[in-house]
Amino acid sequence: MRRILVTGQGGQLATGLAESLPGRGFEAMLVGQPDFEFDKPETVLAAFAALRPEAVVNCAAWTAVDAAEDDEAGAFRANALGPALIAALCAEAAIPLIQISTDYVYDGLKDSPYSESDLPNPMNAYGRTKLAGEWAALAGNPQTAVLRTAWVFSPVGRNFVKTMLAAGASRPELRVVADQQGHPTAAPDLADAITAILERIRDTGWQPSYRGVFHATGQGGTNWHAFAEAIFAAAAPLGGPTPRVLPIATHEYPVKATRPVDGRMEGGKLAATFGVTLPTWQDGLDRVLRVLMRA
Repeated sequence: MRRILVTGQGGQLATGLAESLPGRGFEAMLVGQPDFEFDKPETVLAAFAALRPEAVVNCAAWTAVDAAEDDEAGAFRANALGPALIAALCAEAAIPLIQISTDYVYDGLKDSPYSESDLPNPMNAYGRTKLAGEWAALAGNPQTAVLRTAWVFSPVGRNFVKTMLAAGASRPELRVVADQQGHPTAAPDLADAITAILERIRDTGWQPSYRGVFHATGQGGTNWHAFAEAIFAAAAPLGGPTPRVLPIATHEYPVKATRPVDGRMEGGKLAATFGVTLPTWQDGLDRVLRVLMRA
């Protein structure tokens, strides 16, 4: 197993995989719009036929959480029908599929970290469509592993770290929600974890225990306000901004889609099955900031 098809070219995770996979003996074959679009199934079929992948990591998704409230059908095509098509093609080729999902499949009301056996109950359109994508990927291909991740950030694309740094550079004071908990996850760390999973599959062949849902996030939980404070504390020695960060409640920052209040997830199953553990989110933040502040 060498040829890995990575969807979502240009995105945070796909970019991380493009850097991580070649160092472990894989060939990363990235595809993305407009040449690879789930709304144009013929482009997906053509990519599979031309590239002949030996495994697929599906990073492509509709990730605009609030916009999904106004166009759930569009989000469903990207987040559910797309994985269904990829899974069918993977099953036909008898190759593994790693499907990327989200903590937003949970309602956040458990008040303790979720395990993979907890029942999902998404609170918004984005979460519903991503959960449907999990089901489609698992139903369509017996060699499917679903990775639920959260609060992804990286040196590329749009994410909380880059938003905070830009806002902090232009404003002396920021207001950030302090009553939503989760796991910040550095895309380069998640990419390394996926590469390690693919290494295990390559070394052992597909095993029945590899099928199913796994949590894959940066170690340790926090809230958005504390995350923002950590961003500025870590960036300051590198010449970054140092605004004052005020904690606010969710209701003080209204958005269209309801977010889970507590999306923390246990990660032991990933370690037990694949021998993979992601670094702490603080280490991931340092890794990303070293790239961002150098740019």
